[in-house]
Amino acid sequence: MIKVGIIGGAGYTAGELIRILLNHKEVTIKYVYSTSNAGNKVSAVHQDLVGDTELIFSSKINSNIDVLFLCLGHGNSKDFLVKTAIPSTTKVIDLSTDFRLKNDAIFQEREFVYGLPELHKEKIRNANNIANPGCFATALQLGVLPLASNHLIHDDIHISAVTGATGAGTSLSKTSHFTWRDNNFSYYKPFKHQHLKEVHQSVKQCQEEFSYDINFIPTRGNFSRGIFATMYTQYFGSLEDVISVYNEFYKDAALTFVAHQELHLKQVVNTSKCLIHITKHKNKLLITSCIDNLLKGASGQAVQNMNLMFGFDESEGLKLKGTYF
Repeated sequence: MIKVGIIGGAGYTAGELIRILLNHKEVTIKYVYSTSNAGNKVSAVHQDLVGDTELIFSSKINSNIDVLFLCLGHGNSKDFLVKTAIPSTTKVIDLSTDFRLKNDAIFQEREFVYGLPELHKEKIRNANNIANPGCFATALQLGVLPLASNHLIHDDIHISAVTGATGAGTSLSKTSHFTWRDNNFSYYKPFKHQHLKEVHQSVKQCQEEFSYDINFIPTRGNFSRGIFATMYTQYFGSLEDVISVYNEFYKDAALTFVAHQELHLKQVVNTSKCLIHITKHKNKLLITSCIDNLLKGASGQAVQNMNLMFGFDESEGLKLKGTYF
């Protein structure tokens, strides 16, 4: 059994992480750290865990662990590592943006590997520190990287993707109140969403000559969780050929699958799967990518990375039942 610590235990991603790890046969949770909830039962915050755990939020950090998950707000992971002595033997999996880009990947003698298993599986197996990808970045990359890896992108990419309210985190804002979100729809950060940097980085890694625009319009949906992304670009080959490209790229993927039918969100919500669908309209290739933003887009992917790092089955703890009805 490996020993796990969780920092920032009161948020959505930490809650999902705790749910997964409580049912992971190779893991024991040693502590869940939260400054705002120290001394309270974990199940008092994550209320669906009543009867599943007697864990208490801790105000102390135990260094005698194998892996530390950082479920902190963006920019706070660096501050935490500066202020807290974490042994170099403890592996770190960070769920923030702090270490995802190449210029930020080395910090305090820790080198962070970008944790997209479909792209960096072998690097992750040998890594001591992981920068977990963003939720939109995961859905978008899994949609376009098979094309980039085969040097098949020859034009701009146009993307529209909608995310659920949990993507905004637990802190309330004007656009996350029920009265604003219910029966409503809007876009935000058009063409400049922060996850685009990750997408560009990976696309360029796979297709070095890539020099086109990725036009991304993120939107807010009036549902709790899930990301539904549609992407299109010019493509003059056959649909059969490009489906073969996707099938080959994902042939060894544990949790990403190419579907034959058009997709909808209920196929992936509450699972750690990514589903991809490809179709063609004249000279335009349309790619659909669906994930649960809190699982494959965050905590589930973090556990997938942990499984690879410790030599466990890649999908251990992640064979989750979706809520289809």
